[in-house]
Amino acid sequence: MSVIQKSTSRDPALEKAFGAAVAELYAQAAHSEVSAALQRALELRSFLAIAEEQVAHVRDRVHGATAADRDMGDLSAAELRWDADWLEAALAGRQGYAAALDELLRAMPPTVQLSAQRAELSPKVTATAPPAPAASRAGAVRTRRP
Repeated sequence: MSVIQKSTSRDPALEKAFGAAVAELYAQAAHSEVSAALQRALELRSFLAIAEEQVAHVRDRVHGATAADRDMGDLSAAELRWDADWLEAALAGRQGYAAALDELLRAMPPTVQLSAQRAELSPKVTATAPPAPAASRAGAVRTRRP
């Protein structure tokens, strides 16, 4: 299964930051020029998806080995220690990718600002905007004087 179809713990934050579903973000990245922030975010998300899959795989293996219906004679402290090391490595990778993605999203401007930056105002719209009423301009000047 592709990392695009795997869900991650940071997908809601990513979708909120970029205003689109994860699959749509990957499609945008594949078919058009996108911001460096989106490229980096998707790369980190892909690594995070793999790391979270590794954590789940090791967790499931430990649960299977220690299941109540398993024969206690099959338990191996050496194998459980090995799995604990694998789990520690997988969790460290997951935490690193999640932290890097969170930091990237925190450093980005809010989606409202991103949308405003992307939107191009028509010259007609800006040229037809009425000036502020003379009374409000005069009142602003009076408030500045002591």
